Amino acid sequence: MSEHVRRTDLGYALSGLVGLGITVVGTRFLVSPAKAAAAYGISVGQEVSGADPYLSVKGVRDVASGLMTFVLIAAREPRVLAGFLVAATVIPVGDAVIVLRRGGRKSTAYGVHVPTAAAMVATAAILLG
Repeated sequence: MSEHVRRTDLGYALSGLVGLGITVVGTRFLVSPAKAAAAYGISVGQEVSGADPYLSVKGVRDVASGLMTFVLIAAREPRVLAGFLVAATVIPVGDAVIVLRRGGRKSTAYGVHVPTAAAMVATAAILLG
């Protein structure tokens, strides 16, 4: 097996973890919005119901992002998948900025959202390598 094939397979595997992770996060926003918001870095209080429209929208969009990742993995076009991952880093970077600007936990911004963006860029680099 060539080095390029092994690297691409690693990129696909890491992309699968990214896709699975964001799908789980989105599902959590749909099922348990207050807990998911707290894990995101901004507490919204336990009075939030599963019907809260903004948290539900975030959940649906996260699930869709995860599913798009799997569609692109299945297409077996590493450059397209890498491009998607780079473009999608706007999401965790934006999440970190939102958490910081809204007085959320810095540990979550810098310990969850920023590393997620870095992992996505690193995965894209592997796919492009």
